[in-house]
Amino acid sequence: MTNFRSGLARVSLLALALGLAGCSALQNSEPKEGEFPGGVVPPADKLYAQGVDHLQKGDYDRAAQDFNAEEENYPYSVWASHAELLAGYAQYKQQNYDDAISTLTRFIGLHPASPEAAYAYYLKALCYYEQIEDVQRDQTTTYEAIQTLQDVINRFPDSAYARDARIKLRLAYNRLAGHDMEIGRFYEKQHLYAAAVGRFQDVATNYQTTTYTPEALERLVECYLDLGLSDAAVRTASVLGYNYPGSSWYQAAYGKLQDHGLVTAASEAQAANGGNAPPPPPPPAKHHLFWIF
Repeated sequence: MTNFRSGLARVSLLALALGLAGCSALQNSEPKEGEFPGGVVPPADKLYAQGVDHLQKGDYDRAAQDFNAEEENYPYSVWASHAELLAGYAQYKQQNYDDAISTLTRFIGLHPASPEAAYAYYLKALCYYEQIEDVQRDQTTTYEAIQTLQDVINRFPDSAYARDARIKLRLAYNRLAGHDMEIGRFYEKQHLYAAAVGRFQDVATNYQTTTYTPEALERLVECYLDLGLSDAAVRTASVLGYNYPGSSWYQAAYGKLQDHGLVTAASEAQAANGGNAPPPPPPPAKHHLFWIF
């Protein structure tokens, strides 16, 4: 959020400086009639400064109107491109995300080399990110947020926007993992173990760095035991023990192996490796999950 505010401050200061410049010589056309006091669109410099004033006062609806009018009536003015960017910001602040995304996409398309392009990409990503639903709901917006956050990282890897995008990207992946876990738990409660296994495997394989991975592994052990797949249960518990040896999920998995009389066999296999049951498989790279089915 600090990076976002600093970006806004930089854009707003530039906006204010340009808006107060009052370079009437740069106006490109006669004002047109519109929804403004007196029925006439103000000159380009005054219209832009008016939009900045509304923006700073938090009147985002009027700010967006002013900036859109600037772009429409004075498309070749020195303020036009910045007006488009600030219109996107004003729409974002209104939570008018669809319009903001459209405005920012247009800005990026017209001004790909602009010094403010990184900010535009980041603001567009925020429009998707702030619409992410909770884990019980459809996650289409989460996928869109991931794609746009990744765009920021790929295009501007050394920027402050990219650093913040990486943090938000991890949180977005965590949300996808949570969604899979929610569905997997439901399937498991309904005794649809094969379907549950698919969800839990997806978390453990594709979202390994999320907070849900240990639980996904433990629930895989449960499902394999319920399906009568003892070897798969032991191997999965081994992966869990290797990567999360001190977790409560590992202890739960170990207890379930005990309940099914599988700890002795696991202990014997582990003894050959000089450790404690349940055993890890042949050593993988540290903290890397793998599967043997």
